[in-house]
Amino acid sequence: MAKIARLSVVDPDRCVGCQCCMFACARRYQPGLAVACIGVRSSGGMERGFTVVVCRACENPPCARVCPVDALVVRPGGGVRLNPALCIGCGHCRTACVLGAVFWDDEANKPAICIHCGTCAAYCPHDVLLLEQRETVHAEE
Repeated sequence: MAKIARLSVVDPDRCVGCQCCMFACARRYQPGLAVACIGVRSSGGMERGFTVVVCRACENPPCARVCPVDALVVRPGGGVRLNPALCIGCGHCRTACVLGAVFWDDEANKPAICIHCGTCAAYCPHDVLLLEQRETVHAEE
């Protein structure tokens, strides 16, 4: 068995919409929210709260299934990694994600998908996010 990191939204009711997670994620690449792989959306303001939108590491990700050039490689334990050299920017992955968790980098014309690094969780001041280490069995084993 191997361990795989998975990001979890453990307490969405604690989200106050500060977007610290988004800024932390985006800083890994460049300043600005345009390349963030996580999103915070209002569910109706402070009264109704906020929704954290991030890849939930599907076991059989629809985004990878629709990629015509196999630019999205399925990670052991769920989720995907983007091979930007193969990506043609068709956007099928973004359309296929039922959570809306495939964000788009307009400048690169490629998807921005969470890699489950945990940077966002480290900067969330309200413990909404958690990077968990989970055991997974590889198909080859």
